[in-house]
Amino acid sequence: MGFDEMDVSTIWMDGEFVDWDDAQVHVLTHGLHYGTGVFEGVRCYDTEEGPAIFRWDEHLDRFYASGQPYNMDIPFEREELTAATTELIRRQELDGCYIRPVAFYGYDSLGVSPKDCPVKVAIAAWPWGAYLGEEALEEGVEVMVSSWRKHASSQIPTNAKTTGLYVNSMLAGEEARRNGYTEAIVLNKEGDVAEGPGENLFMIRDGEIYTPGLSESILDGITRNTVITLARELGYTVHDQATISRGELNTADELFFTGTAAEVTPIRKVDNVVIGEGTRGPVTEDIQGTFFDLVERRIDDHSEWFTYVYE
Repeated sequence: MGFDEMDVSTIWMDGEFVDWDDAQVHVLTHGLHYGTGVFEGVRCYDTEEGPAIFRWDEHLDRFYASGQPYNMDIPFEREELTAATTELIRRQELDGCYIRPVAFYGYDSLGVSPKDCPVKVAIAAWPWGAYLGEEALEEGVEVMVSSWRKHASSQIPTNAKTTGLYVNSMLAGEEARRNGYTEAIVLNKEGDVAEGPGENLFMIRDGEIYTPGLSESILDGITRNTVITLARELGYTVHDQATISRGELNTADELFFTGTAAEVTPIRKVDNVVIGEGTRGPVTEDIQGTFFDLVERRIDDHSEWFTYVYE
């Protein structure tokens, strides 16, 4: 669904609420030419107690931290961004929605150095369903290992959620879709598993859970952290600093993606090799069910992870 088909009307930009169609930047904006921006993707869930933003504080932590390698000082305090976001959701009368904060170097000069460019900040929110399709949550997705590798943290920071770096993700994802797959898996420069284009990856083998560690050139995903926590609370052994070879994907009992957009999505095939029974496995189903029970507040655990829009 395109934005024109959604009932959205407002974006917050640099301290003001503006009409959706008026939220524009100059064509010589530094971030447009050099990818010098950082962003977040955050879910707000429709619960019995009203819309609740999931792990907003952790997303803000990463938002500010992402700017640090680029000397990008985001010119708004956390409280201002929180108030702007909750008001934005209220103004548009949204229930469940996706929230996109973005900060970028704006218009001033077009030297590679952004030193004279202002830091611009915007927040948008809109309805967005299951990222890889509603049926994917139950049936799983078919993926391919991309020929494109994930950049190493010695080249560009992998722990910063940087706008320009998602060209890497786009190339991998589009390669997969051209070849008839839903999504890709990218390897790191050593040839081991890193992550998906916009997701972290988990593997189940002999009842234990493995996920690539931060040294494997992955983004430190907030949904990844959530799933690690929930899985351990369910009694599973989780190896969260694992190195996973490409070959281990094909012999896994289960695989699944995690991410703010993807939530918890099973993987049923890799390069046309069936994973496990070719369906959502029991461990994945257990974790996925617990995750959705939590975020939709059917269970009361981890209340500290929720920011309610109508306090």
